[in-house]
Amino acid sequence: MPELPEVETTCRGITPHLLNHVIQQVVVYERRLRWPVPDDLPAQLQGQRILRIERRGKYILLGASVGTVIIHLGMSGSLRIVDADTVREPHDHIDILLDNAQCLRLHDPRRFGCVLFTADPVQHHSLIKVLGVEPLQRGFNADYMYGRSRGRKLAIKLFIMNSHIVVGVGNIYASEALFLAGIHPSRAAGKITRERYRALVTAIKQVLRAAIKQGGTTLRDFVNSEGKPGYFRQKLRVYERDGAPCVNCRQPIRRRVLGQRATYYCSHCQT
Repeated sequence: MPELPEVETTCRGITPHLLNHVIQQVVVYERRLRWPVPDDLPAQLQGQRILRIERRGKYILLGASVGTVIIHLGMSGSLRIVDADTVREPHDHIDILLDNAQCLRLHDPRRFGCVLFTADPVQHHSLIKVLGVEPLQRGFNADYMYGRSRGRKLAIKLFIMNSHIVVGVGNIYASEALFLAGIHPSRAAGKITRERYRALVTAIKQVLRAAIKQGGTTLRDFVNSEGKPGYFRQKLRVYERDGAPCVNCRQPIRRRVLGQRATYYCSHCQT
């Protein structure tokens, strides 16, 4: 699944091609995504100038004067900038044709993504208003995490992956950040000190910024807006390295399942 760095990379990649350009036409080839694409989406967007391109959590928001398009890439989706006359491939579901003869194309083999529209302020939309703090903004700090965690018995890995607490810390980056902070992934969130949360917040920011710089993590399906994969996978310290030696102590990396997700850690370095 594309995580925050992949979505941020996509958002940055498409922005120069879309910002301040006018939508000439929207063609919906397949409405059956996670939620049906609105029937009136083409009519709503035709002739509209794209004024804002933002990321909120794992959502990409395209703002125009009439409202906002809300895009989620789901499990396997990607957005690509192609020439308007580029032949469609299987699983290309939506084209947004622009006045610069280019096209924003949604490719989504599993159809778990979404393309929705709201005419109301986007922060009031049901998918957006429930989201927690952004991890790369100032509001995400040790005091915030310490306060939200008091009395919580939930494993810290699942706590930081909760999008109502903080957005965009997916499975890969949670494992990596906990390793950097030296915190065992199954430790109860409410038992972690403010000082250790300070280390964890720093680690989360470090891991996400490094991944964004590298262009995201190459998984089975993700490619960026130019069709190129990310390269952060080369720098993973624990994720999918079970049995391999820890980069710090040389003890074998372990794997366990937390919240139905594979979790990787060093039992010596993480306590």
